[in-house]
Amino acid sequence: MPKESSHAVPTAGAHRVVVIVDENSNPFELGCATEVFGLHRPELGRRLYDFGLCSPEPRTLMRDGFFVLTGVAGLEAADAADTLIVPNRPDTDVPRRPAVLDAVRRAHARGARLIGFCSGAFTLAEAGVLDGRRATAHWQWADVFRARFPSVRLESDVLFVDDGDILTSAGSTAALDLGLHVVRRDHGAEVANSVSRRLVFAAHRDGGQRQFVERPMPDVPDESLAPVLAWAQERLDAPLTVSGLAARAAVSQATLHRRFRAQLGTTPLAWLTGERLALACRLIERGESRFEVVARRSGLGTAAHLRLLMRRETGITPSAYRRRFGPEVS
Repeated sequence: MPKESSHAVPTAGAHRVVVIVDENSNPFELGCATEVFGLHRPELGRRLYDFGLCSPEPRTLMRDGFFVLTGVAGLEAADAADTLIVPNRPDTDVPRRPAVLDAVRRAHARGARLIGFCSGAFTLAEAGVLDGRRATAHWQWADVFRARFPSVRLESDVLFVDDGDILTSAGSTAALDLGLHVVRRDHGAEVANSVSRRLVFAAHRDGGQRQFVERPMPDVPDESLAPVLAWAQERLDAPLTVSGLAARAAVSQATLHRRFRAQLGTTPLAWLTGERLALACRLIERGESRFEVVARRSGLGTAAHLRLLMRRETGITPSAYRRRFGPEVS
C-alpha cells in the first residue's frame, strides 16, 4: 500500500481551524481561509494548522448558485475547532440557521477563537457573542448592522478588528489581511512574511487602516509610492522622518500624506512605525536577544520605546515575544 503523502498530514497537535460553510456563503473568503490556514506551505515545508470544512447540510449551494459544495464534514466538526470561522453570506437579512448559531455559541463558551470575514460579523452578532465587543464588517453594511445590533461596537472604517478571542474583517481582500494577522499572532512575523510572499500579498497592513482606498491604482505612474517605500524599507535603522520621505519622493509633506491616504489608507508615520515594528519582530525571531540592539537596528530608538510599541501593537512584551517565537535554546 503506498505511503500517504506527508503533504496531506497536518503537524501533530496542530491548532485546529474549522470553517462553517452555509448556504449562500461567499467562495472568495472560503478560498482565503483555505489558502492561509489549510494548505501545505512549501515555503515553510510544513502545514501551520490542522484545517477542515463543515456544513449543516450534505450539499451546500454556494453564493448565487455558482456551485454546490459536497463531501465536507457535518456541523459536529465545529465542536473540535480551536479556531472557528463562521459563515459569511451576502444575504445579511436572512436569519442564520439555529444549528449554526448554536455551534458558534458552544465554541465561544468553551474558549475557541472565533473569526468572521466580511458579513460573518452578522453571524457572530446574531449568535449573541459580540454584545459589548468591538467588530467590523464591510462598510456597505455598516448602517444595517448598527440598526440590528446596537450593542456591538462596530468600527466600520478599518480593515479588521482583533478583539482577543473574536476577530472580524471587512470585505474581500481584508480576509487575507486578517488571516495573515492571525498567522503572525500564532507563529510570528517571520512565518507570516513567508506566507505573504508566497501569496504575493502585502506582508502587513495594520487593522486600523481604512477599508475604502480612494485611488487603489495611481492615475499616473510617477505618483506611485513604491519607489519611496522600497527606499525606506532598506534603511529603517536610519533617522527617517516624514519630511525626509517627502523629500525623497520630491513632493510636499501634504502631498505625501494625501498619497499615503489614497494608496495605502494610512499615514506616512503609521506606515513607517509598522514597518519598523515588523523588522523588530523578525530580529527577535532570528535570535537577537539584546532589545536595545533590536530597537536600534529597527529604527525604534530605545528598548523602552520598543516595549511600548510591542505591547500596544501585539499585546505582549518583547520578552514574551522572544519566549514564544524566538529560536529554541538547546
